[in-house]
Amino acid sequence: MKKEVRIGFDVGGTFTDGVIVKGKDILSKTKTLTTEDVTSGIINALDDLLTASKVDPQEVGMVSFGTTHTTNAIIERKNLNKVGIFRIGAPATTAIPPLTGWPNDLKEAIGGNENVFIINGGSEYDGRDIVPLDTEAVQNACKELEGKVDSVAITGVFSPMIPDHENRVAEIVKEVLGDDIHITLSQNISTISLLERENSTILNASVISVMQRSINALKDATKKRGIEASLYVVQNDGSVMSSDYAVDYPIFTVASGPAASVRGAVYLSGITDGVVVDVGGTSTDVGYIVDGFPRESAITVTIGGVKTNIRCPDLLSIALGGGTIIKNSGDKVVGIGPESTGYNLVHLGKSFGGPILTVHDVAVARGGLNKNLDIFTNNFVTHPEKIKELSNDLVMNATKNITEMLEVTIDQMKTTPEDIPALIVGGGATTMPKENVSGTTEVINPDHFEVCGAIGATIAEIGAQAEAVADLEVEDREQAINEVIEMAKNNLEIAGGVKDTAEVIDIEEIPFAYMPGKRQKIRVRVKGKVFN
Repeated sequence: MKKEVRIGFDVGGTFTDGVIVKGKDILSKTKTLTTEDVTSGIINALDDLLTASKVDPQEVGMVSFGTTHTTNAIIERKNLNKVGIFRIGAPATTAIPPLTGWPNDLKEAIGGNENVFIINGGSEYDGRDIVPLDTEAVQNACKELEGKVDSVAITGVFSPMIPDHENRVAEIVKEVLGDDIHITLSQNISTISLLERENSTILNASVISVMQRSINALKDATKKRGIEASLYVVQNDGSVMSSDYAVDYPIFTVASGPAASVRGAVYLSGITDGVVVDVGGTSTDVGYIVDGFPRESAITVTIGGVKTNIRCPDLLSIALGGGTIIKNSGDKVVGIGPESTGYNLVHLGKSFGGPILTVHDVAVARGGLNKNLDIFTNNFVTHPEKIKELSNDLVMNATKNITEMLEVTIDQMKTTPEDIPALIVGGGATTMPKENVSGTTEVINPDHFEVCGAIGATIAEIGAQAEAVADLEVEDREQAINEVIEMAKNNLEIAGGVKDTAEVIDIEEIPFAYMPGKRQKIRVRVKGKVFN
């Protein structure tokens, strides 16, 4: 039997969205409340989908999801691994020790400073040792960590280019602490910058068990329902990776929700360049799309109070959603947000009989809400008499303010002055103005926009990247680039993709002006198919 059916989930703060897709047809879609443990909400959505679609579980060839598991664990400081931390770089890198600048509660949650070791070793950019690796110090440190940690983060100077010392430390850790210990090598996590790469590596090591438990629970749930399909997780760039790969690299999923929405919007609309406005109940995420993928952030990304340099989409979040509170004095709008009724909109919003004026209520008043597509209007008792009490001037002034907030945010995301298409998606999309939004060529709600993230999760493309430093005085530029492309294709295969389908989507060259010779960093991103 050819398995053409795909199931996708998108976990948000309020709702977990799910879809069943066959080809380009949406067979079933659902919105269920997100649960505290997240996984239960996904399983509830899965049961809803299977019941509504009546799909034969044997037809399902792929299950994928975008998740908040890792982000929530870091932000809430819950269920984190105890992490042993090795920096290979003494005596050159001792001035700023690991965990510098971390919030104290997060440091304590992963085991604190007592599990930190700075070891003699590390490499220069050209491959020479700074000093020889002190293997005896590594062995002694491992003996100190025995019984205290269940995960290890290893970061070496220039290890993305010269990984030998990191690899040797990993071998010793396995020898002393056993094969069950989780090991994260910084060479596989991020770019050259030492401190941010180290932070990213430690955070990754801290959430491995969180991701492992959630994936095991989903695998068990799908198996019990007769689904024998591979499980994939959405990455920060909107592509997917195999669940086994996600267990080793959960940090690559921290922005998977917005990234999945971008990919879903592209898939549903056919527009590959423009802006995606993902509207929730409390906030709106705005992302820029280039060639069908979210533009990557060029600045340091802070996660849970820690500066990192992992790949993340370039997003701008504003306090504007369906439940955002509108403050007014008569017909005059005094302010919009940042406060929101959130999931209590159905109790507090005027259109549901409550006392508070929200963005949702203004959309109802101006007749801009498509009742067939609005999840709140369909499922809760409304009070149209409360909306009739609102004056036309108040509704017009509020709409003007909301439109201006959208316009400013879209303008901030643009890199050129030309007008661009805007795709408005998400559960709160029906509340946003569609007319006369300056800076846009058109404002579009694509079909199934309310479950856009879940649809984005079903798109069977794997993403991967690689980077290296080349000295163009002694190396041919084209050959150096081809070598990095080959590395990226190999990484794609490791992530669960078909290597022969790999397609280069970006090549970046950055000269190192402060180094001798003509050295430059070459970075390559590729995408490929999950299936041939």
